[in-house]
Amino acid sequence: MHRSADSSADSNAYLDTDRHPIDDESYIAECRQRLDNDGALVLAGFARAATIEQIVAQSAPREGDAYYAGKTHNVYLTPADPSLDGAHPFNRQVKSSKGLIADDEIPHASPLRDIYNDALFRSFLCGVLGIDNVHPSADDMSSINVHFASEGMELGWHFDNSSFAVTMLLQAAEGGAHFEHVPAVRNADAGDMAFERVGKILDGDEPVQTLDFEPGDLVLFRGRNAIHRVTPTEGGTTRLLVVFAYNDRPGVALSESARTTFYGRTA
Repeated sequence: MHRSADSSADSNAYLDTDRHPIDDESYIAECRQRLDNDGALVLAGFARAATIEQIVAQSAPREGDAYYAGKTHNVYLTPADPSLDGAHPFNRQVKSSKGLIADDEIPHASPLRDIYNDALFRSFLCGVLGIDNVHPSADDMSSINVHFASEGMELGWHFDNSSFAVTMLLQAAEGGAHFEHVPAVRNADAGDMAFERVGKILDGDEPVQTLDFEPGDLVLFRGRNAIHRVTPTEGGTTRLLVVFAYNDRPGVALSESARTTFYGRTA
């Protein structure tokens, strides 16, 4: 089960709070402005090197235990529309594949739990994201996930369903695995799916931006309207990434179908 946020957890033990003063209002405001302007925020060296080493030592040997899923999907992560032809941007399929260890498989003594539950870190996220609270997932599987992408694995072009994502790279691949994105492609709230522009991006006819980050960097990303992908991993070193999943309201859980898709099980 999830532990509640721990106001006594020592952020300094895991995070470089000298470089990133996450309790400083001016720093929080600066980060929020960068995120609002760019749709993405990379905080280099957010976690201490020793923290990342400990997490990788715990996580890398679990690669064979991860649940691996490979599937095709459209960029909207929705079922196809049979009223549209297969070449329509709404129906065009891309490929995604990754391995995943769920929250209930993360060790209780992992620094990932201390970071996720740290009250100061959560307060920092609220300030940067401009929301009142962040809450863990109501299920036991989706709050903290470690992703494994070995050679050839990739995430195809897509939009996120959630308004924000919080991730941290743990181990970089030898090559490939580039995070590419195009900001402000659609306006989901207004129902604008930007089919014409999505088609150009899928055809490679529009320039894309690459977001560079290294192990220990914290990445906040608004992917609901920004289309993005991770190119195939190259080389023998598996890319490891942790996703910290929070919700802006309590009691939100993945559906049973989503849990089956992502984890191969419902509990």
